Amino acid sequence: MTVGPVSGFQPFQPTPIAKPQVAPETTGFADRIGDAVNDLAGAQAKASESAKAFELGKTSDLASVMVDQQISSLGFQFALNVRNKALSAYRDIMNMPV
Repeated sequence: MTVGPVSGFQPFQPTPIAKPQVAPETTGFADRIGDAVNDLAGAQAKASESAKAFELGKTSDLASVMVDQQISSLGFQFALNVRNKALSAYRDIMNMPV
């Protein structure tokens, strides 16, 4: 008994495995922290400039001044909390018995 080809049957052809795309320039932890600190400094400078412009009468939009102040304040609080958590983790690691 001979078996013929099954109609509609396609032979198995493996599909090529897609390689994950890696960004050409990967940034490290230190680079990200540096960028975050620079962004925070920029937000603080913007808040300071908008407050100064409001005090000098160059702008009358108090809402934007307050928003800039809040962005600066929240950014600083976040950076302070990250620093405190990192310092706490460092102390925990240093106090581990070997």
